[in-house]
Amino acid sequence: MAPTHTTARRCGAAGPPTRPPLTGWLAVGSLTLGIFSIVTTEILPIGLLTTIGSSFAVSDGMAGLMITMPGLLAAVSAPVVTVASARVDRRLMLCVFMLLLATANFLAAAAPGYWLVLASRVIVGIVIGGFWSIGAALAERLVPAASVTRATSVIFSAVPLGSVLGVPAGTFIGDLAGWRTAFAVMGALTTAVLAMLLLAMPPLPPDRTTRPSVLRGMVTNANARFALLLTFLTVLAHFGAYTYITPFLEQVTGTSPRQVTVLLLVYGAAGIAGNFLGAALVTRHPRAAFALAAATIAAVTLLLPVLGRWQSGAITLLTLWGLAYGAVPVTSQTWFTKAAPDTPEAASVLFTASFQLTISLAAVTGGAIVDRTSPSTVMTLAGLIAVLAVTAARMHSTRHPTWPHST
Repeated sequence: MAPTHTTARRCGAAGPPTRPPLTGWLAVGSLTLGIFSIVTTEILPIGLLTTIGSSFAVSDGMAGLMITMPGLLAAVSAPVVTVASARVDRRLMLCVFMLLLATANFLAAAAPGYWLVLASRVIVGIVIGGFWSIGAALAERLVPAASVTRATSVIFSAVPLGSVLGVPAGTFIGDLAGWRTAFAVMGALTTAVLAMLLLAMPPLPPDRTTRPSVLRGMVTNANARFALLLTFLTVLAHFGAYTYITPFLEQVTGTSPRQVTVLLLVYGAAGIAGNFLGAALVTRHPRAAFALAAATIAAVTLLLPVLGRWQSGAITLLTLWGLAYGAVPVTSQTWFTKAAPDTPEAASVLFTASFQLTISLAAVTGGAIVDRTSPSTVMTLAGLIAVLAVTAARMHSTRHPTWPHST
């Protein structure tokens, strides 16, 4: 294990929670809703892309900047904001980020020009990087030790929930009352989450100061490097393919827009189940959990061009895909945490930065490929990348057979 150079700051709230369990779970709930708001805001423009672009007379490619910019900004802001705010109460920082997110949504709703929409997306990126890096590592400070794994899975369930509930609801509101109304509703929801954080989240003085040397030390950690590699390959495979699943279903499977919505809801529901299954498996078998998720994504994306021509095959494969990817965020976060148990916030920074940067890269790369070839080609290439992730997990098992005590 690499040296961490972490400065311990045992201030009041550090250590095992001494508050009533209900209070801790209310705090977990507010954190979950915060991440739900962030995830929904980040990917909300996917369902409104054409409408927003036409209202400002910009191309679909230019409108796509609303998707790529937050991920890029999050990758940068995750380490910068976390290090800069290392001595600030974490509750205060979470509330500041929610206030910024509400502001960004209201700015987008009232934007007189596309430049202000893009400015709001810059703010969203900063919020993603900061809130995720701080919030994803807080479960152990909010609930008793025996409940940390369950609390972590609850927090990460906000990711598939944002896709299953948030985006379809936002798209529905946009179709019914206009895209500006959709952003205004998200601003109102985020304001309500801010109020819940203020009421439910206890003071959280910094437990350990995250310094640049801590992040550099993690990169020299073999387990952390493998976590970076596995996260990069698995997320690249997933988002490179999933970003363009709608064109695939319409062009290859031959489904209608309404049927696409149903299929994606099936995928999302499976993702919620996969999140909790992954959390249950990863604690004792981190390598197996990551390898199984990557292997399933590989199998699904490689088989989709063949079996996805029939709706029954597409439904079956999308269900398996949802189960597999639902386990990826919590598995990746847990792997980073196990790689550096003494610096959970620093581990969360690396998780957030690598995840968000890869999402942006995957969307851009997948778009370039699909424009020049076909959705089926994107699926096949994504499957091959996922195979590399499985191979990397096997390499880690060979080089580090005793880590982390069970595989």
